[in-house]
Amino acid sequence: MKRPLQVTLLVLSGLGLLHASLFTDLSLRFVKEGMRPMLVASGVLLLVLGVAEAWSHQKPAGEDGHDHEDADADADADRHVDAHGHDHSTVPRIAWLLFLPALSLLFYAPPALGAYTAAREAPKAVTEQRYFDPLPATSPVPLTLTQFTSRVQQDHKRDIGGRSVRMTGFVTPDKGADGWYLTRIIFTCCAADAQSVKVRIHGASALPANTWVTVTGTWHPGGTLGTSSAPAALDARTVKKVAKPVNAYTDALPLF
Repeated sequence: MKRPLQVTLLVLSGLGLLHASLFTDLSLRFVKEGMRPMLVASGVLLLVLGVAEAWSHQKPAGEDGHDHEDADADADADRHVDAHGHDHSTVPRIAWLLFLPALSLLFYAPPALGAYTAAREAPKAVTEQRYFDPLPATSPVPLTLTQFTSRVQQDHKRDIGGRSVRMTGFVTPDKGADGWYLTRIIFTCCAADAQSVKVRIHGASALPANTWVTVTGTWHPGGTLGTSSAPAALDARTVKKVAKPVNAYTDALPLF
């Protein structure tokens, strides 16, 4: 790739990373919050490399008349002719595609993961848990979707039965049946390993997909509470629209 294009690509990539991770929250669509400092450092490094690459080849004109000879030598070095006489000094067409991801970070970031992704994958498996602390006396009890699912399917004391709970997530329609899911998408590292946790909602009309809501209600009976046969489902009493959280890819406690 020609030197000006190399410099441009390095600078654009650095600016794109800094735009996504330092000046906006776009990076949180792709990686966990804890990886943000590494993205900022990578963006700064790319900018430094781009500037260094441009600076290193700015040669002042010599006073001994050899500057033209040096320029000719550099031009010859940039040309690669194989044994068959073919010139390979031009930029491969596919190299231009490298500009697309760099430009996308600056001008058009891919949309955030949401209901479309969650509707097409199985819910995240809940980690086995044997001991549960007593639920607080607060009513409704604020829970994450993972906490609610674990209580319903693994708490042999069945403390969740009859208790009013509150959870926050986004709407994922169930196209195959009535009802909808309250959903969270969770990043272990980045968007490539995203998993969803879903709680089925009964007794309330579905809002548009990807609408963020806080739902208050009680466990929807089915199977045997405290065992894997119990569904992660809720009989909704209230559904309130809320603003999307900045860091949406964690299973956080409900928004108030």
